[in-house]
Amino acid sequence: MPKLNPPEAKTNSPGSNTLIQIESLSLHYGESKALKNISLTLGEKVVTAFIGPSGCGKSTLLRCLNRMNDLIDNVRIEGSCKIGGHDIYSPDVDVIELRKRVGMVFQKSNPFPKSIYENVAYGLHLHGSKSKPEIAAVVEQSLRSAALWDEVKDRLHASALGLSGGQQQRLCIARAIAIKPEIILMDEPASALDPLATARIEELILELKKDFTIVIVTHNMQQAARISDQTAFFYIGELIEFDSTAKIFTNPAKKQTEDYVTGRFG
Repeated sequence: MPKLNPPEAKTNSPGSNTLIQIESLSLHYGESKALKNISLTLGEKVVTAFIGPSGCGKSTLLRCLNRMNDLIDNVRIEGSCKIGGHDIYSPDVDVIELRKRVGMVFQKSNPFPKSIYENVAYGLHLHGSKSKPEIAAVVEQSLRSAALWDEVKDRLHASALGLSGGQQQRLCIARAIAIKPEIILMDEPASALDPLATARIEELILELKKDFTIVIVTHNMQQAARISDQTAFFYIGELIEFDSTAKIFTNPAKKQTEDYVTGRFG
């Protein structure tokens, strides 16, 4: 798959180039329709939040962006999803290469039962990096970028499972960015963390958007308001509203959006 360079189109997020274009996307689990005709354009190097009640389709749509839904039986997708102008569902796409370009951080931190160093180096080994000095440099840079280096630099060869929950999640972010994706998908990355660890993850996201395009699913309205540039609100598989985060939270166009962000339902 070619490198995911964004075309020179514009989104409704001022100053950002289009990177992701979703057009008339529907997804079926067997006979059940989980996503209904979604069209959405996301900008480069911004944070986009997907919000909505449980079961509304936001995590399903997130997983469409790196074809994780391919791993589920009886899934059928209609419409298109383009990254850098290339339809990621076309037959010529190398899914392994796609997932290198579109990294993912899950709700529950999932470090491998290996050392801290080997967790970050794992993807580099997988994609053919052989030089030990080169791998060591990328491991350090990735841990620095994930705001974890100072905490682990003296125990790189200790088990990653000995880290705290917040540290494990930052390690998973370091592992994701080590292979230099263009996009990082985050599925409720702080939902299992305490407030202090959550704040560290949020600070990290704001720092990472200088280099990466980030799409985050969150149930936390305050979190979406704090860290995202644009927000999409979903309900029962439909995209109800998409706009700048400031507008979604202060002057939404749809009453359904207003009711959700003000806590009247959800």
